[in-house]
Amino acid sequence: MESICVCVELHLPYHLKWYWPADGYRKPEISTYFDQERTFNNFQHMAASIGRTNKVLTRSIENGAVYTLNLSGTFLDQCSWDPRALNSFKDLADTGNVAFAASTYYHSLSALYPDLTEFKEQVWTHMERITELFDVVPSTFVNPELLVSGNIGGVLKKLGLTCMVAEGSGNLLNTDMPVNVFSGGVPTLLRHIDLSEDISKRFSDKLWDSYPLIADRFASWIEGIEGDIITLYLDYGSIPWNESRTGGMFQFLQDLPQSLEERGISMVRPEDAIRRFESVKLDTLKTESAARHGMESLLGSHAQHFYMKQLEIIVQELAERIDFSENREMKRIFGYLQQSDIFLDMNTANIVGYERAVNNLSILSDLRRAIWERRT
Repeated sequence: MESICVCVELHLPYHLKWYWPADGYRKPEISTYFDQERTFNNFQHMAASIGRTNKVLTRSIENGAVYTLNLSGTFLDQCSWDPRALNSFKDLADTGNVAFAASTYYHSLSALYPDLTEFKEQVWTHMERITELFDVVPSTFVNPELLVSGNIGGVLKKLGLTCMVAEGSGNLLNTDMPVNVFSGGVPTLLRHIDLSEDISKRFSDKLWDSYPLIADRFASWIEGIEGDIITLYLDYGSIPWNESRTGGMFQFLQDLPQSLEERGISMVRPEDAIRRFESVKLDTLKTESAARHGMESLLGSHAQHFYMKQLEIIVQELAERIDFSENREMKRIFGYLQQSDIFLDMNTANIVGYERAVNNLSILSDLRRAIWERRT
């Protein structure tokens, strides 16, 4: 193996309230539909670990690491509660060895809408925000849930994005491993699921046969794989979580770049990889859909499909009836109602998922009511 690309995502959702229109119709506001107390508490919990975690990433960078960060728009919005969290990422940007990926601003699945206008606007908004905050223009795109949707390549190219990171799903690769740059719309790197989850999920599992995982052993696994590049995609929160459980994660990240370098393996950004390696054609990137945890986790039930269809309808209704330049609150509300987390919560394999589906569709119904009332 010649290179490794490490991408880290930090996304914190705005959680929906348990909401019933029978309580009486109210003015659409963030506090009407979203549980601000829960969202704020979750942000505070994450913010408490950001300083320490980013110092470790800085030491890792000093040892030769290069990282790509995907900070969701919802997380960036929440940073207004504690600017120190945002400043910590600005310090990382100042190292010159951190790239920032573009995504849909509200962590939405708008790439699946028949009309990609909303998708394009959200990606552009996210790119502008990243550039404003970190003085870095994103080159790499990451769909929420590492979603693969074959019709977005043209939009990404028009926005100036040169590559994408997506899920290394079996229906895309068949029996192959995700060890190349793949072509099929835009040049794409696919997450190596097992190696990514060795770090995110199994690292602190004392029953795992590879526990404790140290950088030298992990680098030897990479060395033994044939190909151009391995792509790891990690949840930012898993870093302090694993460190708090058993320790060792911070040391692992500090040691990893040197362990890789000793084996002739370089750490690169996605945009570096597509320039360095010849791409391998992968037709399934245009014909198949894939996502982390599987597409069925997002759209595997009638309720999830119905919620998606309602969003598509509201996209059109808002465009016809509301000037967002004069109503930024309504734009944020609708943005947050598109979060991928809402779809994941509606898995109706259990009664909680069913109840959430009823609740979430009630909120969408109330928003549509408010939109129509503005017409009269």
